[in-house]
Amino acid sequence: MDEEYDVIVLGTGLTECILSGIMSVNGKKVLHMDRNPYYGGESSSITPLEELYKRFELPDSPPESMGRGRDWNVDLIPKFLMANGQLVKMLLYTEVTRYLDFKVVEGSFVYKGGKIYKVPSTETEALASNLMGMFEKRRFRKFLVFVANFDENDPKTFEGVDPKVTTMRDVYKKFDLGQDVIDFTGHALALYRTDDYLDVPCLETINRIKLYSESLARYGKSPYLYPLYGLGELPQGFARLSAIYGGTYMLNKPVEEIVMEDGHVVGVKSEGEVARCKQLICDPSYIQDRVRKAGQVIRVICILSHPIKNTNDANSCQIIIPQNQVNRKSDIYVCMISYAHNVAAQGKYIAIVSTTVETSEPEAEIEPALELLEPIDQKFVSLSDLYEPTDDGTESQIFASSAYDATTHFETTCNDIKDIYKRMTGSDFDFENMKRKQNDVFGEDEQ
Repeated sequence: MDEEYDVIVLGTGLTECILSGIMSVNGKKVLHMDRNPYYGGESSSITPLEELYKRFELPDSPPESMGRGRDWNVDLIPKFLMANGQLVKMLLYTEVTRYLDFKVVEGSFVYKGGKIYKVPSTETEALASNLMGMFEKRRFRKFLVFVANFDENDPKTFEGVDPKVTTMRDVYKKFDLGQDVIDFTGHALALYRTDDYLDVPCLETINRIKLYSESLARYGKSPYLYPLYGLGELPQGFARLSAIYGGTYMLNKPVEEIVMEDGHVVGVKSEGEVARCKQLICDPSYIQDRVRKAGQVIRVICILSHPIKNTNDANSCQIIIPQNQVNRKSDIYVCMISYAHNVAAQGKYIAIVSTTVETSEPEAEIEPALELLEPIDQKFVSLSDLYEPTDDGTESQIFASSAYDATTHFETTCNDIKDIYKRMTGSDFDFENMKRKQNDVFGEDEQ
């Protein structure tokens, strides 16, 4: 271990593994360590089921009705991949897809007045949906056509909207859309967690709705994908990529000290030895003195023996409860997957509820979501502090990732990865460049 590396990475969460893979592909010498004996850090999948009971300090072991313990792979953090989103691009460009199989999530639902409705995902569905009245449907359809044709480089498609000035609130007014439609457009299509987006220029919102529509267009049922055997497969796929390019991996390595000289990092001390480095990437848990608490997320893993009511017996789905519907500031999410994804025993379903904590009684906050899941066989409740780095790494060359937020997809995680990459290298992350480097190693003809 007494060697010199370009980059040392601490923690094997998804963000760290992707960066480690990218740095290795870019020809950097990488050492990747984790104090845990397993991959994934905060974003790992727990197996067998007995291990989950232990982790949440439940006194009993799983009842026999739960089937074989090793049939379970339970994600600690629930997220789906947008089919046309940045993470899928990273997976395709780095060819990590060769290690993974994905399934399309069967539907996306939104909560209104105590009931759940399918999020209309095509024009036909929008016209048949009982989320809105007849005239509202026509206006909504006009709005969707405007978004689909919108091209930020072609002012002819703006229809009087200035994407850098006009607020989204004014765009909704222009199309005369009512509050319910605004709720589900902003929260179930653009996937905002709060309503702050209404008063900023509309370009980002329009692009988010386009991402949703384009992701949906790829597979038809929903815009989301989920890997067989759980999300824990993702960090491992990128770790393999890093290893192919010469990255060194060490699990179960306690980190005793991050060694600094003149205000910047020069190495990491573990079990009495020091590995030297020029740059360090880590998750917030490795540098408590350089992060601040930015809030809390509550997540409740629920094991069910039935699909969720009113979802057409889907074996996987997402439900969004817009904050307006339950008098909150931020949305509540439910991600549901099942035995169909090799993450649970036959006939079992895993629904994970999550939201940003707003009061001193977080469990009461998610009650509306838990009611949709009844009866629940077993609940596992976790409260996680959200930390974000206070140090951008310019001086110290320590680059910390942000904690995983309450969103149900990986777009914010990818933004964090691109941001760290830019701070480390001084240049923007270029998907195309990754592709070219891959071809150098695997050759062009293996497609």
